[in-house]
Amino acid sequence: VIVIPGNSDLYPWVKSELGKAGAKRMKKLLTGDNIIAVTGGTTMAVLADRLKPVPNSKDLLFVPARGGLDEYVQNQANTIAAKMAEKMNSSYRMLYIPDQISDESYLTIMNEPSIKEVISLVKQSDIVIHGIGDAARMANRRNTSEADMKKIKDGKAVGEAFGFYFNEHGEIVHKVQTVGIQLENLGDVKDIIAIAGGTSKAKAIRAYMKSAPDNTILITDEAAATTLLKG
Repeated sequence: VIVIPGNSDLYPWVKSELGKAGAKRMKKLLTGDNIIAVTGGTTMAVLADRLKPVPNSKDLLFVPARGGLDEYVQNQANTIAAKMAEKMNSSYRMLYIPDQISDESYLTIMNEPSIKEVISLVKQSDIVIHGIGDAARMANRRNTSEADMKKIKDGKAVGEAFGFYFNEHGEIVHKVQTVGIQLENLGDVKDIIAIAGGTSKAKAIRAYMKSAPDNTILITDEAAATTLLKG
């Protein structure tokens, strides 16, 4: 666990420091021939801003860990993967599909050769960098249906990652059909960096970390860490 001073709920500079810490840790994990999968979100966008080229960075490949959400384009996983690659003089691939799709569309899309190729690269990632979401906020961002929203609320979900919604005990109470890395894929990933901060994210962090792989590096801030320690 890496803890940054401050509260990112209150001070934008703390979120910037979270991104800086994420960038620094990622660089330590690089071997020169890595596939790095990244999710979307404001913290990931800040991390991308903090990157600079390193020796052998031209051999890196950045890929989006999932499809796109209905949000600002600068916070999309595709955009962030491309920006990271640009900052490090590396390569990237795009995933031109929504994050959440119907079962029928999923079967069709996943048979498209170009999509299958990118998904294959995503699942070969040896570094995954992702955020941890508040369940209610992520459900709203996904324009979740009333029926699924009821499942999330009835299940008392507090956290979300990779389309999985967790209650305070770390149990999965709902999963959406998403394109990209699934929770079960993380077991094959060498290094995982989870970044989330602020008092408001404490419950989500605790819930997700109960199910997170043992090799997960959590980067958070003082406010979330203090709340977690209080139980």
